[in-house]
Amino acid sequence: MNQMPDIPVNDIAPLVEVNDYSIYLLIGMVAAVGIVGVTSVFFGLKKWRGRRLSERAQAYQMLKAVDLSDPKRAAYRISEIGRRFAYDNERTERAYQNLFERLEAYKYALNVQPIDEETLGYYRLYLEIIDV
Repeated sequence: MNQMPDIPVNDIAPLVEVNDYSIYLLIGMVAAVGIVGVTSVFFGLKKWRGRRLSERAQAYQMLKAVDLSDPKRAAYRISEIGRRFAYDNERTERAYQNLFERLEAYKYALNVQPIDEETLGYYRLYLEIIDV
């Protein structure tokens, strides 16, 4: 048979250890995506909660939207909702007392007239004074 001569092979290098960092890269990427995800959920919830109206703002909107076509019901409703803002400061307290006194004529009468312009003026003034 054919025998190969005994020639040394010099171009084959020994095995070299290759450092594998892929597990560290995977953990780093998962952590980065997790941090970005948690942060975006946090800011999304914060923005969503900020859109909701506070109880004061809701009460103000209800006070502003009182139907004045039924004066008796409107007088009771304005007195009830307006009380929430009456004691914020001295100015709102005086405005509420003036409005409350004007609305008493519409509360306790059997047949009531439509709310007069002077009382409506006090009502609008009270709405402007309220700080929401």
